[in-house]
Amino acid sequence: MTAVSWPRPAGSRWAIALCTMWLWSGAFAAVAAQSQTPSVGQRSLDATIQQAYDAAYNLEQDVALVAARKAVAAGPNDSRAHRVLAAVLYIGILFDRGTVTLDHFLGGVTKAALGAPPPPPAADAEFKRELARAIELAEESLRTKPNDLDARFDAGSAYALQASYTASIEGSMTSAFRSAKRAYDAQEIVLERDPARASAGVVVGTYRYVVSGLAAPARMFAYMVGFGGGKEKGISLLQAAAQQRDARVEARTALLLIFTREQRYADALRVARELETDFPRNRLFTLEVGSSALRAGQFAEADVVLTRGLAAFDRDPRPKLAGERALWLYKRGASRVRMNRLDEARVDLDTALAQSPPTWVRGRILMELGKIADLGGKRADALAAYKQARAVAVSVEDSIGIAAIDQWVRRPYTLPGK
Repeated sequence: MTAVSWPRPAGSRWAIALCTMWLWSGAFAAVAAQSQTPSVGQRSLDATIQQAYDAAYNLEQDVALVAARKAVAAGPNDSRAHRVLAAVLYIGILFDRGTVTLDHFLGGVTKAALGAPPPPPAADAEFKRELARAIELAEESLRTKPNDLDARFDAGSAYALQASYTASIEGSMTSAFRSAKRAYDAQEIVLERDPARASAGVVVGTYRYVVSGLAAPARMFAYMVGFGGGKEKGISLLQAAAQQRDARVEARTALLLIFTREQRYADALRVARELETDFPRNRLFTLEVGSSALRAGQFAEADVVLTRGLAAFDRDPRPKLAGERALWLYKRGASRVRMNRLDEARVDLDTALAQSPPTWVRGRILMELGKIADLGGKRADALAAYKQARAVAVSVEDSIGIAAIDQWVRRPYTLPGK
């Protein structure tokens, strides 16, 4: 099968998206390698912090919160303990807003992500309190021990989390920029002084890649204030970080988004499979495998994975994203359209429409129904569906959807390779 060509996202929303995406999955460096041999108490705290991250990665939010609060109780003066609690709270806020899938971070549907309602006041206040304490403790350590790379790493990770929250939840690019610069500077120093600490490359590599994709004026400004650039350099740093136990999830999540944006769909599919293998209880990683297979033109694999994921979704008693089942059905329906299994595809798509899908998903579903009409030789019905789909896509600024719809308005849809 040939890979499906998707428009490439661009603009400042894409930059916000990338930083948010890797942070949602844990770009807070769970338990970074320490430069000194830890004590028994330190090892116990490390294990509790890791338990919190592992639970969050597996969508066990309640378990993650319990472990994170236990870490704060055990290490009230440890920056990492407060950072893990802030990170878990952030994941919960993103989940409640429904903005945790790759589609929300590809530049096409970021209006829906950035226009979501504000977080619950209690969660917002606790997040800010814990993150402020994490930053305070890391900065205190740096004032007394300016050459302590552990403290500098902690400060950089905390500022990165602050930048992501400020941009994605509060929508303030100016404030986010200041935090991002502090994060970049801290982690770049860590890398310069100890290149073996590849986990610091998550922040540095991510920001280098983001800067490389900015428009020329913004890119020049970023260079002037001290950010580095270089797309390939950024990817290389992330690939190195992905080999580190303490950074593999956040690095792989960033690479999943980057490879998709770069239309390196086979690489994206490989990374998605690795994430699913590591965290089998995270059904959203399964969804990303199916979505990546679809983009890579592996339609049969997409159908199998999404069918398996739907069955797991229906058995899963844990909280779901708003409209999540409709998203699964849309993805499977799209794969079946491309395999010319039109009756099955229509059932999936019609069912998805009846299940209150998110607005951007509704637009994509209508587009797929237009394709079915085209394949059945019903051009007038197809154009009517595309017209509806485009109106929906425009309402949420789904640039990827709009570009795809316009393609099929100009000429009838045909199966890939035909």
